Parts: sequence; structure tokens; C-alpha cells
Amino acid sequence: MKTSTVTPLPLVLNDANFLNRLRLAAADSSRIILVGHSKKRMRERNISMGQVVKCLQKGTISEPAHLTERGEWRAKVSHRNAGDNISVPVVIEEREKGDFCIVVTVMK
Repeated sequence: MKTSTVTPLPLVLNDANFLNRLRLAAADSSRIILVGHSKKRMRERNISMGQVVKCLQKGTISEPAHLTERGEWRAKVSHRNAGDNISVPVVIEEREKGDFCIVVTVMK
């Protein structure tokens, strides 16, 4: 019997699946990782970590989930919190210990 090696196709995420995985990961704030650029923009735009967390936990997709050239799943999530409309472009990164939210930047 001949065996062949099959390369699995990458998981395709639609907006609903992306949002579901994002909310599960963001439920634990230790799974939210801010890159240097996002920290800088938070300071410049006077956006708190609490606002970012709420956006990831309760926001809606404002830019569709898509696969980047790097092979990462990314979308922009938006939410109104503390009187501000916050948008957070975020990447879901799958690791051994589960999904993590990589915050690319933050916007008002």
C-alpha cells in the first residue's frame, strides 16, 4: 500500500469564527500582547489598556478577517467605550498554550 504525505490546508476563518476565537482568547488578559507600536499609539491617543481589552472582548468586526502575507489571521475590531470609538487591528496567533491576541495598533 502506497502512503502519501498530505499537507493540511490552513484553517479558514470567517468574521464570526475570528470574533469567536478572539473573544475566547481576550477573556484572559494575559493572552493580549501589545507590540511596541501599539503601546506608543495608546500613549499618543490617550487610550487605556482597559479600553483595548473591552474592545477585544465586546467589539465588532470593522475590517474583515483576512490572511496576511505572513500567514497570520488579522482583522480590525471596533467598540465604543468610555465615550471613545476605539479600533484595534489584531492578529490571532496560535501557540502551544492556545490563541493569543497580538494588538498591532490602536485608533480613535
